[in-house]
Amino acid sequence: MRKLKLQVQITINGFIAGTNGEMDMFTWNWGEDIVQYVESLTEDVDTIVLGRKLAEGFIPYWKDVAQNDENPEQSSGKLFTDLQKVVFSKTIKTSIWDNTTVASDLINDILSLKNENGKDIIAYGGANFVSNLIQENLIDELHLFVNPTAIDAGLPIFLNKTNLQLKHSLAFECGIVVLCYEIKS
Repeated sequence: MRKLKLQVQITINGFIAGTNGEMDMFTWNWGEDIVQYVESLTEDVDTIVLGRKLAEGFIPYWKDVAQNDENPEQSSGKLFTDLQKVVFSKTIKTSIWDNTTVASDLINDILSLKNENGKDIIAYGGANFVSNLIQENLIDELHLFVNPTAIDAGLPIFLNKTNLQLKHSLAFECGIVVLCYEIKS
């Protein structure tokens, strides 16, 4: 069975965005150490699952990066553009993006993807999409990129008690610490 991995930036007090979705509190000037971690995380992935709101910016952004020979992230852009993507939405029925399908039944569609042959799956998304994946116990590995900042209010991804088992942790030069967890049953 394929694993579903989550990669998400988070504040030290558990928010993935401000109350209005702002993300300016996160560290974006990643060094080579964190870039290598992300590359190794996505190395064994052939599918991305996204919530619709994030997909609307994520997919066009990485397509532009992939087409820009001068962008230092071009290889990541090509990877994210070429990988199969599944966008979960209750409002759109068909995809307007290349290599992308639309799904609406979170539990059954994720379980179906996990049972297909192939490499692992990685999830990117906003608070609602990610918290639903966590609540339904669909994520196999959480890669929480904990930023050295706290905000007074925001959008959490843990809405209920969630017991986690630490697999590993790693500190990066930019101040981010990645915590890799499995959800304990």
